[in-house]
Amino acid sequence: MSLRLLLICSASTNAVRSAAFPADEPLDAQGRTSAAALSGELGSFSIVRTSPALRARETAASLGLAASVDPALRDLDVGRWAGRSLTEIEAAEPAGLAAWISDIDAAPHGGEAIAALLERTRLWLDACRTRRGRILAVTHAAVIRAAVVHAIDAKPSSFWRIDVAPLCRVDLRSNGERWVLRSLRN
Repeated sequence: MSLRLLLICSASTNAVRSAAFPADEPLDAQGRTSAAALSGELGSFSIVRTSPALRARETAASLGLAASVDPALRDLDVGRWAGRSLTEIEAAEPAGLAAWISDIDAAPHGGEAIAALLERTRLWLDACRTRRGRILAVTHAAVIRAAVVHAIDAKPSSFWRIDVAPLCRVDLRSNGERWVLRSLRN
């Protein structure tokens, strides 16, 4: 394999702990502490990228990484659901939530459909695939799920069957032609 891509999910925030759709919030104290504790385990990388979201940039900083912002690594845009709890959305828009979970083309929140996220992530991975060396990217659970779906050539509906916790690490490898999932550590 000529490329190692390590994807790290942003650390915890208050929204994560309260089962809410994230807004652009900072890490909580436990998220900062957990990321700092992980920093010595990562090794060196020739390229380090991060999502533009505050929680991703703070995760990279807590990991001791000097990362460049890459807009393609941004989180799924959940539109008007941002900052609201899953329970609140389920009560207010049960049909919209059900559609969003069952149809990758649905965007009842006015944001980005899962299908669009899958395509955006595929394009980013394809651009990385022919590089050499070691790349680290700090991003979000939705982007990591999309990357795994693409790497293993899974059905798009598999997106919801991949559990990605804060600071989850996904190790992908590429020989320049295809991706291989080496490990997923929650």
